[in-house]
Amino acid sequence: MIETTSLRPGYEFARIVKGGWQLAGDHGPVDRARAIADMEQFLDAGITAFDCADIYVGVEEMIGEFIRSVRRNRGSEAADKIKVHTKLVPDYDRLATVGPADIEAIVDRSLRRLNLQQLPLVQFYWWDLEQGRPYEVLSCLKDLQTKGKIRYLGVNNWREAAMAPFVEAGLDLVSTQVQYSLLDTRPAGVFSDWCAQNGVKILCYGTLAGGFLTERWLGVDDPGHQFSNRSLVKYRLIIDEFGGWTLFQELLQALNAIAGRHGVTIGAVASRWALDQPQVGAVIIGARTADRLAETMAIFDFSLDRQDVAALETVLGRRQGPTGAVYALEGDRSGPHGRIMKYNLGGVQ
Repeated sequence: MIETTSLRPGYEFARIVKGGWQLAGDHGPVDRARAIADMEQFLDAGITAFDCADIYVGVEEMIGEFIRSVRRNRGSEAADKIKVHTKLVPDYDRLATVGPADIEAIVDRSLRRLNLQQLPLVQFYWWDLEQGRPYEVLSCLKDLQTKGKIRYLGVNNWREAAMAPFVEAGLDLVSTQVQYSLLDTRPAGVFSDWCAQNGVKILCYGTLAGGFLTERWLGVDDPGHQFSNRSLVKYRLIIDEFGGWTLFQELLQALNAIAGRHGVTIGAVASRWALDQPQVGAVIIGARTADRLAETMAIFDFSLDRQDVAALETVLGRRQGPTGAVYALEGDRSGPHGRIMKYNLGGVQ
């Protein structure tokens, strides 16, 4: 049975969200026509929420074409079941000058790309809260809710200290999207507790670490750090923070043993673990096609027992990191995690 989550009464979706970052650039070849067609398979399986961003080059347009196709072939009622979770991320170089008019223009662009009259969820991110007018801009998004252009507001990659002023100012933040996995447990504890106290659901990305937490890497010698896929570059750095390749292999071995007992994949076990964490609403699974859809849906077919959790904790108890607040490593533009980021994709069409 498909598990669902609710961000607010009347806004429910499956606890698996189809991610869109893998469909953007720097992640390997994408068959655009097939990617759009395969979205219908996710919809038919009960996965109705699709994650994207204004800075995921070309992805909003793909989802918009998918929505147009569903509306044309199945009718408006079927199309209205699709919940698009997009992100609004002003370019780093424009933070000093971005104002409400610019933000409304970005929202209008996303509406056009997605073939929607209202954006179901806009997840806001501001690269540096010390620059520009982030509080005024987020208030502008609240105004756009009043206009009917946005249904719900969330944020992306902010620690609780960054979210608190907006909540205290009366904004209803329904979700926060952060990296959360067996390799990266920074959202556990204080962050998760704050979210629970303020009615903010956690939407997890990186649950499979760009594919590292799969059978593909079990028993594989250390490949180093040279990858053409930007996801692998990002998550290999997380593996280093976790404790290195040897400890990572021990985690994969533990996951493989659990997967064998339940007749599922390593990825399903890793995703199930994330779904079981406090305040987690859903996991975002990046997929360019529907090839592994059945394996993904198996997340709902089993539970982790005490033996499973204990086996994982034995490995996790020896991890070194990552430590600190959510996204703190990535927010350091001079560090290895920050240097691989692309900060000015909002103007790319």
